[in-house]
Amino acid sequence: MPATSIASADRDAGDGWVDLRSDTVTRPTAPMREAIARAAVGDDVYGEDPTVNALQARLADELGFDAALFVPTGTQSNLLALIAHCARGDEYLVGMDAHTYKYEGGGAAVLGSIQPQPIVHAADGTLPLDAVERAIKPIDPHFARTRLLCLENTWHGRPLPLDYLAAARALCDRRGLALHLDGARVFNAAVACGVPVREIARHFDSVSVCLSKGLGAPVGSVLLGSAALIESARRWRKVCGGGMRQAGLLAAGALHALDHHVARLADDHAHAAALAAGLAGLDGVRVASQHTNMVFIEVDPARLDALRAHADAARVRLSIGYTPSIRLVTHLDVDDDGIARTVAMLRAFAAG
Repeated sequence: MPATSIASADRDAGDGWVDLRSDTVTRPTAPMREAIARAAVGDDVYGEDPTVNALQARLADELGFDAALFVPTGTQSNLLALIAHCARGDEYLVGMDAHTYKYEGGGAAVLGSIQPQPIVHAADGTLPLDAVERAIKPIDPHFARTRLLCLENTWHGRPLPLDYLAAARALCDRRGLALHLDGARVFNAAVACGVPVREIARHFDSVSVCLSKGLGAPVGSVLLGSAALIESARRWRKVCGGGMRQAGLLAAGALHALDHHVARLADDHAHAAALAAGLAGLDGVRVASQHTNMVFIEVDPARLDALRAHADAARVRLSIGYTPSIRLVTHLDVDDDGIARTVAMLRAFAAG
C-alpha cells in the first residue's frame, strides 16, 4: 500500500464487512477521535466556537474565498448557496443527473421557490456549454430569470476538465450568471488532476465542500463564497434549522481530515482501479466505468436479487437498487483485503 494509507490499527474495528455503498460510511480513525475529544468549543450560533472558526478560516484561505460557513450536510450547503444566489422566481441551470437537482429532495424549489432547468450531461460529466447558453432565458416577464449555473465535481467519479471550468467561467461572465460548484468530492478531483484544490475553486463564485465522504470526517460540509453571500447563507442556515452550538467537536474531525486524509485519497483511486481491473472481462458483471474512487458495474436486472444474497453471504455491502447499474465506492475503510474479497465474490457470482 502507498505510504499515505492509514494503518489498520488507527481505524475503527469495524464489523467484518466490506462496505462499498458510498464513501459516506467511513468511521473516524482513532487519531481523529482523539482530536475530537481535545477540541476547544464555544457557541457557533454566536460565532464563538474557536474550532469552527478555524475550520472556516482555513478552507476560505486554502480555496481562495473571503468567507466560509460550516453546516451539517452537503445538501444544506448546496441549498444555502442556491437561496443566497437566487431570489424567488429565479432559475438555476443544472445537470439532469446532478445531486442538487435529482437527490436533494427538490429543496431549491420547495424552500427557495427557485426553478431548476436541467441539462443533459455529456459522457465526461460536463454540461455542454452550447446547451447551457441555449437554456439561458431572455429577459421577459414570461420566463424565470436565469441567475446561476451549478456544476458538480466529481461527477460519477469523473473530474471535470480544468479547461472546461475556465470556459464555463467565461460563459457565466459573458452572460451575467453566477457559478456554483457542488464540490462534494472536489478534493478527489484535485488529487486526480494533480493540482491544488484552489486551482479548481478559483473559477467559482461559491463552492460546497463535503468533509464526510472521502475525507472521512463524521459530519459536515463547508460553503465558501464572498462575505456577502456567506452572511446571507448564515441567515438561511438558521431558517433551515441548521444552526449548531458546540460544533467544534465536529469541526475538529474535519480539521484532522484536512491534515491527514487528503493525499491518501490517491489510495482510494488506486483501490478502485484495482477493483475494476480484477473484474475486467467477466461474463454477467460488466465494468461500465472507473474514475477516481468509483467503479460502475452492470448486472442483468433479473439477477439483482441473487447478487444481493451472494454479496450478503460474503459480507460485502453493495448499493443494489432496481437498475442494472451498481456503483462501488472505495474509501479509507476499504483496504487491499477488502478489494480482494469483493473481486472474489463477484467472480464467484459471475461463474454461478
